[in-house]
Amino acid sequence: MTQSAHWGDLRRRFVTGGVIALVGVAAMVAGGPVFLVLASLACGVMVWEVGRMCDPERAERAVFLGVLATALVMLASELDFDDRVPVALIPPFLGFVLLKTHRGLFFLYALAIQMAGYGLIDFRDDHGFLWLLWLVLVVVATDVLGYFAGRQFGGPKFWPAVSPNKTWSGTVAGWIGAAVIGAVFLSFTEAGRALIWISMLLSFASQMGDAAESALKRKTGVKDSSSLLPGHGGLYDRFDGLLGASLFLLLVGQVALIPGLD
Repeated sequence: MTQSAHWGDLRRRFVTGGVIALVGVAAMVAGGPVFLVLASLACGVMVWEVGRMCDPERAERAVFLGVLATALVMLASELDFDDRVPVALIPPFLGFVLLKTHRGLFFLYALAIQMAGYGLIDFRDDHGFLWLLWLVLVVVATDVLGYFAGRQFGGPKFWPAVSPNKTWSGTVAGWIGAAVIGAVFLSFTEAGRALIWISMLLSFASQMGDAAESALKRKTGVKDSSSLLPGHGGLYDRFDGLLGASLFLLLVGQVALIPGLD
């Protein structure tokens, strides 16, 4: 790749990332119906991406499943957790019937995406913009510091069979970055010191979300979840870590209080 082509790719990535950040932050600040619609739409797009990865020859069915997932996430937002699960099972079950390849993978990933979407919507409603910002910053710090530390220090691979580019140095750097974010929020909120280790656990959950998407792409033989975002691939490529962290908070919140937040 020539220098000008390399710069063009970086510029495209920067512009796309900036637009995503602006839209996301605006929706986070607005909350309510605005955040609900955007989160539901994002879930639907990612279900569509998973569907087309699992069975590219039936892409039109993936579109239907994505639209259905968007509508059901939005409609089920007012239901209790136990009532949401049957609703969330509808698109995965239909995908299992309609798709012909990797049906089990679609079922698992589509269900996880929708439940993570519910978790994000609930988290914004229950804890407000500030704590949703904390969640996003933990994921961003994990991703950014992990990337640069991995490139700078290299070393042993974290999970080469699933994500061959991830190193232990990058993984640990992500945990440290998350701990710093937790400490910063600890300094101006009433959260307890547990926020620091909760942030580190969220960082690990974010990394597992990234690893889960990497495993899916390796299994289905694709490089990106889609080409929807210029320079970035698909929506799932950008939000896999956030989905992992959200799913972690959702599941933990069903069985225990989250120290520092409840």
